[in-house]
Amino acid sequence: MGRSRVARRPGAGPAAREAGCGILRGMPELIGEPRRVPAAGEPPKLIDEFVGRASTGETALSIARMRSPSGWAEPGQRPEFGEFTIVLRGAVVVEFDGGQMTVEAGQAVHARPGEWVRYSTPGEDGAEYVSVCLPAFAPDTVHRDG
Repeated sequence: MGRSRVARRPGAGPAAREAGCGILRGMPELIGEPRRVPAAGEPPKLIDEFVGRASTGETALSIARMRSPSGWAEPGQRPEFGEFTIVLRGAVVVEFDGGQMTVEAGQAVHARPGEWVRYSTPGEDGAEYVSVCLPAFAPDTVHRDG
């Protein structure tokens, strides 16, 4: 009878192991749970960062799930990073120089670096949304009003 062959992942030998952690290079990394980070605005919202400076040390981008209650609003800001916001439930109002828009579930908005914006969730059910910042969110680069 012939020998069974085991399919090996390219680079899966001992030389491919990262120093000290035993994880194979090129293997997807499971992010088991996010890290809860402090939020600006009132009433308080929940921010669970899956990728970013606070959770994984990633500086190139951050990805966080936000859950904000009805009536939540944060101070205006002029961040150094771009922010993509994808609304999953409810609606997020985005104020900007010259106006405002309502971003509803199934829609997204992109605020570019240096643009003044202010986010709020005035609807009766609040909102749940995902925020992706490039580069990663950092308190010293958000430049909040006040």
